Amino acid sequence: MSGRLIKLTLEYDGTDYHGWQIQPRLTTIQGTIEKALRQLTGKPIRISGAGRTDAGVHAFGQVAHFAPPVPFDPETWVRGLNALLPGDISVQSAEEVPASFHARFSAKKKTYAYFIYNSPRRSPLRRRTAWHVFQALDLSKMRRASRLLTGHHDFTSLCAAGSETEDRIVDLEKIEIRKTDSEIKITFQAPRFLQHMVRNLVGLLVEVGRGRRAVSEISGILEGRDRRLAGPTAPPQGLFLMRIAYE
Repeated sequence: MSGRLIKLTLEYDGTDYHGWQIQPRLTTIQGTIEKALRQLTGKPIRISGAGRTDAGVHAFGQVAHFAPPVPFDPETWVRGLNALLPGDISVQSAEEVPASFHARFSAKKKTYAYFIYNSPRRSPLRRRTAWHVFQALDLSKMRRASRLLTGHHDFTSLCAAGSETEDRIVDLEKIEIRKTDSEIKITFQAPRFLQHMVRNLVGLLVEVGRGRRAVSEISGILEGRDRRLAGPTAPPQGLFLMRIAYE
């Protein structure tokens, strides 16, 4: 197994964590997994994730990799880590990959989903996994706005104001809006996303759905390249990293 890496696919509820990235004196997803790896192997192991999910954001398909200091087979990594990890983090699979693999830089496409609970009544069971929007939303307007946002654009107006990323051109391949009963699911797909981009897109779409912003404003918001033009950031609990494609 010399020269090989271990690729993990992870599912987690991010409610009680300060995001993915390890931070001093704060409980993070990365830090919790690295602690479990040290318990399992007796050695310090640094893992690299495919994306730095924010505090409170969840994942069905986060991917991470690490260089294994011991020659466990993939199933042993899964069973061993899951025996040590808390109930809100789970290793769904492990596999050996070439040393050239990188969870972040080898990724070809990422898919996020954002869930909105759209009802006049609050739902205690959805409070950790959806944004409760009690006003009626006009999905027709939201879909029209989403078509203007899809494509190859400079998303400066829709990323974190303090983002250090200089290249803010993103090819947003898909925005799909579906409603089932009181649940609205908005799916986003692109080769990469900027910091807070999905939550800012959702915030803008909800403003359009509420009638506070017109569909005709979308082009001007994009062209303005100013975060202040695009409205509020949606809260983190509705956001899920769904899957990462490497081919």
